[in-house]
Amino acid sequence: MLKKLVFLAAANLVLALPAAAGTLDNVKQKGFLTCGSNTGLAGFGLPDDKGVWTGLDVEFCRAIAAAVFNDPSKVKFIPLTAKDRFTALQSGEIDVLSRNGTWTQSREADLGLLFAGVNYYDGQGFMVRKKLNISAAKELAGASVCVQQGTTTELNLADFFRAANIKYEGVVFATADETIKAYDTGRCDAFTTDVSQLYSERLKLVNPDEHAVLPDVISKEPLGPAVRQGDDQWFNLVRWTHFAMINAEELGVNKANIDDRVKSTSPEIRRLLGVEGDFGKGLGLTKDWAYRIVKHVGNYGESFERNVGESSKLKIKRGLNLLWSKGGLQYAPPVR
Repeated sequence: MLKKLVFLAAANLVLALPAAAGTLDNVKQKGFLTCGSNTGLAGFGLPDDKGVWTGLDVEFCRAIAAAVFNDPSKVKFIPLTAKDRFTALQSGEIDVLSRNGTWTQSREADLGLLFAGVNYYDGQGFMVRKKLNISAAKELAGASVCVQQGTTTELNLADFFRAANIKYEGVVFATADETIKAYDTGRCDAFTTDVSQLYSERLKLVNPDEHAVLPDVISKEPLGPAVRQGDDQWFNLVRWTHFAMINAEELGVNKANIDDRVKSTSPEIRRLLGVEGDFGKGLGLTKDWAYRIVKHVGNYGESFERNVGESSKLKIKRGLNLLWSKGGLQYAPPVR
């Protein structure tokens, strides 16, 4: 009987406590989204000389702001190093981390995070000086390799050379800027990171044309936005922001034609854009949440091409990041 009374008292205490505000409520209350971004990676997250941020990861945060506020400018970007990025998310300093982070088991199981999707399928590679006449990673026997500390890159590097039974010297630096500068000044024979980042960092070199990205890809690097565990509504909102951009591209809906597509008779398009049904309600959003995203930011393909694709300075082919219907891996569940 005593145990039953203690249980009832505890239950009543829990019921009496006010419900903790979710991330979406907090975002709405402060009037803007706090987005953890890269400290400066062209094509993904980079501020210009006026402090205006651009990039694929940046535009994803703007898409969330568009869905919530109907205003993509209501974002505060917090530049974070690889070392500090997850701590900032865990502590609540940021609402979402959108900073070329790799989705791994330990980051979800041990760090209490959830990755909301993959907005860039990547893999780790190497960059070398063309004058070394190296055409494959296994030709780097005895080489010194510049790598950033506290990243999956550092772990993959060790795995690759151990598996190949090749000796190398890893030269570790705390930040991406320190790593690429060290490589550029000749401190290392090679530089390793995600292939997308290699193309971005090459733009910073004194003589970019003197360097080549090797064809080898030595790891899987599914990059995407992350949130804290324990807030399902916010996780769903962030995840479906990504899915909305994918679905919009697949359905042929973009910034230029969206107001015409609202008049479409296609059930899929009508549901996506909020003409039929109210699929924003469960996310804590208005029924036109996806319309807002595409109207202000565009679909996934537009964002990719604008920031990292062949129309950008990076000129990266979409490859694995093509839609599933075109041979790639980008696939989104339907809005229904």
